Amino acid sequence: MTLGLPAEIRACLFDLDGVITDTTFLHVAAWKEAFDTLLRQHEGNGFRPFAADTDYAEFIESRPSAEGARCFLSSRGIELPDGSPDDSPGLDTVHGLVRRKNGLYEARIRSQGAEVCPGTIAYVKAVREQGLLTAVVTSSANCREILRAAGVETLFDAWIDGVVAASRNLRRKPYPDMFLAAARDLGQHSTQCAVFEDAQAGMDAGRSGHFGWVVGVARTGPAGALYAHGADVVVKDLGDLAGTPERRSRP
Repeated sequence: MTLGLPAEIRACLFDLDGVITDTTFLHVAAWKEAFDTLLRQHEGNGFRPFAADTDYAEFIESRPSAEGARCFLSSRGIELPDGSPDDSPGLDTVHGLVRRKNGLYEARIRSQGAEVCPGTIAYVKAVREQGLLTAVVTSSANCREILRAAGVETLFDAWIDGVVAASRNLRRKPYPDMFLAAARDLGQHSTQCAVFEDAQAGMDAGRSGHFGWVVGVARTGPAGALYAHGADVVVKDLGDLAGTPERRSRP
């Protein structure tokens, strides 16, 4: 199988959410619950709820979480102080809201599980069959639990998740620290690694870390934003990489 990667690539670093697993519906539900709680506090019981079918695509999707939260709140005439990424979920700040949403999302993961993307799993298996190393790089603290439940834990040689990031004091995306740590754990230089991400922040991390190839996964959203943030190639599914030429594919 042709992997659609440059010849010098020796390891593949995969984001979890949106690349290995399909959890958009869980994210949407978590954002809706977090936003609706806040909107009710600001507007009373007659508030206009977060519209999962339109507000998510317009304000949240393809944006870093804090930026997306600001955009949506601004559309409703609500301005919160930014606060700090370390804010507790109970604080009435942008980062506190993001922490609330993340907690709700993780609770849904634990109760409902996550579906893996068949195209990605087939691609990971093909990568390993050709002797390349694999790692998962994610801010989720439930990475191994999710992979184990899906029966795919043994397909990865290394894990850099939220727990590891905290223990090593690694900055999260858009900083490249977590991807660089995965490369080191696999014994590879960043130029020998390909990054697979679905978010703009992941593209930024891949480019600023000088990784050898940056693949954007745009299952539902536009490819343009991922190219603009540094993707070498953008596909709807990793299965689409089979047979693609090994060249930069930016329009």
